[in-house]
Amino acid sequence: MTFSDPEVAVVIPCYNEEGAVGKTINAFKKALPDASIYVYDNNSTDQTILEATRCGAKVFSEFRQGKGEVVRRMFADIEADIYIMTDGDDTYDANAAPELINTLLAEKHDMVIGCREFAETAFPQGHILGNRAFSQLINVFFGANLSDVFTGYRVMTRRFVKSFPITSLGFEIETEITVHMLQTRVSYKEIPTKYGARPEGTSSKLRTFSDGFRILSFLVFLIRDVKPLLFFSTLSLFVGLISLALGVPVIFEFMDTGLVPRFPTAILASALALISTTCLFVGLILENVSRGRLESKRMFYLNTLSTPPGHRNY
Repeated sequence: MTFSDPEVAVVIPCYNEEGAVGKTINAFKKALPDASIYVYDNNSTDQTILEATRCGAKVFSEFRQGKGEVVRRMFADIEADIYIMTDGDDTYDANAAPELINTLLAEKHDMVIGCREFAETAFPQGHILGNRAFSQLINVFFGANLSDVFTGYRVMTRRFVKSFPITSLGFEIETEITVHMLQTRVSYKEIPTKYGARPEGTSSKLRTFSDGFRILSFLVFLIRDVKPLLFFSTLSLFVGLISLALGVPVIFEFMDTGLVPRFPTAILASALALISTTCLFVGLILENVSRGRLESKRMFYLNTLSTPPGHRNY
């Protein structure tokens, strides 16, 4: 490696990864012999903890269920210069880790993303299509050009990890990391990495439709928080169009008869017009609030030490 001995932590969130976590640990030990490897178990009912311990990882437990809960705990507990987040299912290419780290340091990024090159048998086609659709959606909203927003293979600086206010609970964590990275405009880069099939005898916890719906719901709430003017002006336009569609016949009747109708359609159209106007003003107000929050996030990021107190810098 070309860097001068930064302290590297490989952090692995795990839930029922017996048969895979050991292979993951051994692969990263071989690729990064000087790195510290941490496994955070999330209430596994198999031999994940025993397997990880036997392979030499530092093993801890997070009892609140959900990948987001585990990542929040890992980022809070572990001190290092560089963090490599990966899954414990032995699907990500550990041999790519040195290149990802070198790129992070040489080009002074805060995140290098190991975007996945899918093998034919590695992932269900529905997951691949969903990933592409969500990636495109985030690219449109945030002006990015990402190809894999759901990858769990990321190399990050301490500055990014320690200034990231995680709120997600489950598999939405990758979406939140991506949106926070784009919103705060930190430097990042995608590098293609191999992505293989899970070891035989192990099973994925991902569910195409239920997980997709949860991620879509979470993304909508994220857009509401980080781009409130866009969110509420879109809502205002939608409600306004419905109000207009209901109100036009009322206007024509008034023009024909000279009388103001008092039937429910007129009342509903008026109420919707009021809601539409309110949404627009709410968006304008929250846009200023969101900008203030973004400035605070950015200042906190800039004031976060890039290396732990008392540690060497690089």
